[in-house]
Amino acid sequence: MTDIVDELKWRGLIALSTDEDALRKALADGPVTFYCGFDPTAASLHVGHLVQVLTMRRLQLAGLRPLALVGGATGQIGDPRPTAERTLNDPETVANWVNRLRGQIEPFLSFEGENAAVMVNNLDWTAGMSAIEFLRDIGKHFRVNKMLTKDSVARRLESEEGISYTEFSYQLLQGMDFLELYRRYGCTLQQGGSDQWGNLTAGLDLIHRLEPHAEAHAMATPLMTKADGTKFGKTEGGAVWLDPEMTTPYAFYQFWLNADDRDISAYMRILSFKSREELEELEKVTEERPQARTAQRALAEELTTLVHGAEQTAAVIAASRALFGQGELAELDEATLSAALSEVPHIQVTELGPVVDLFAEVGLVASKSAARRTVKEGGAYVNNAKVAGEDAVPAKEDLLHGRWLVLRRGKKNLAAVEVTGG
Repeated sequence: MTDIVDELKWRGLIALSTDEDALRKALADGPVTFYCGFDPTAASLHVGHLVQVLTMRRLQLAGLRPLALVGGATGQIGDPRPTAERTLNDPETVANWVNRLRGQIEPFLSFEGENAAVMVNNLDWTAGMSAIEFLRDIGKHFRVNKMLTKDSVARRLESEEGISYTEFSYQLLQGMDFLELYRRYGCTLQQGGSDQWGNLTAGLDLIHRLEPHAEAHAMATPLMTKADGTKFGKTEGGAVWLDPEMTTPYAFYQFWLNADDRDISAYMRILSFKSREELEELEKVTEERPQARTAQRALAEELTTLVHGAEQTAAVIAASRALFGQGELAELDEATLSAALSEVPHIQVTELGPVVDLFAEVGLVASKSAARRTVKEGGAYVNNAKVAGEDAVPAKEDLLHGRWLVLRRGKKNLAAVEVTGG
């Protein structure tokens, strides 16, 4: 199991950790139980959470026993954001989100064997605790001066809004989680993102105060960033979610396919389960032929399969190819086609007009005269068929699933027209 530390370091997955030698010794001495927590502050996990979920999977494959905590208690509070207070959700909403997140995490872990995973909920040990008990048994062991040094707390204290006592107390709750899991399951390692380091060490400190002979460890993964300066996991449409109803499998696949060449090597190492040799070969291909986007395609296929399954991935790849003239559009099911076309410029019309009008209206060209020029030069396509004449008008029979036309200018510029009932 000690090899997993070297593997995680090679992949760039260890940003911070407590005593590495002590952690290696603990791994060598026997099975280690670890946990990672996820707060249900939304109805789905997003791609940023994949770093933690997949790291849990790696650790379990290396022989460690995972505890996946979905915080029914902490989710009602929310870890302080650096900018402003969170909106508190009602307990019923949080309980529903707990179940949704559990369902997203469970497929990545094994619940069988000697190191079978366990799903836990911190509401189980907080719901029956009174405020007096919490302050006496937990709050007594925290020092405010140390709590104030946490980055998000310090930044909020400097802001006009400040920070509520509720959010300020969040790290007490997370610290109690580690203590409780140590006592219930013998958990001695907490994993999380580097932005959680203050909370991770708060749990360590609490264990050391109340269980003076205990050995416990913490390990933090780096926050993934994008080379262009924008936030990882964000697109123009917002966060990239794991729930297919919130982010379609097609959009999920495209997010990875469109990854910047400057980022893809780090993404592959952190998120892929391919071997070092495979990853190094993909890095070499990307350096030599970046236009082929070989690494992006490999990661997009691997992660879409992990999150959405092989069948959905095959449908997404077929749609991606068909949109650019490398497959049959008519063979795509309506849901996959609709999801794919929602990611390109599109308009709704109540009746079909001339192709040149549609090209101009959807924005594929600047004007009708430019559309005529595109048709004349042989660069205009409707449903992958080259438009023969400047006066061409699509027929109702051309509509895919009775509603869609796929327009393309040249090889790469796509748009769509949806015919509605008016």
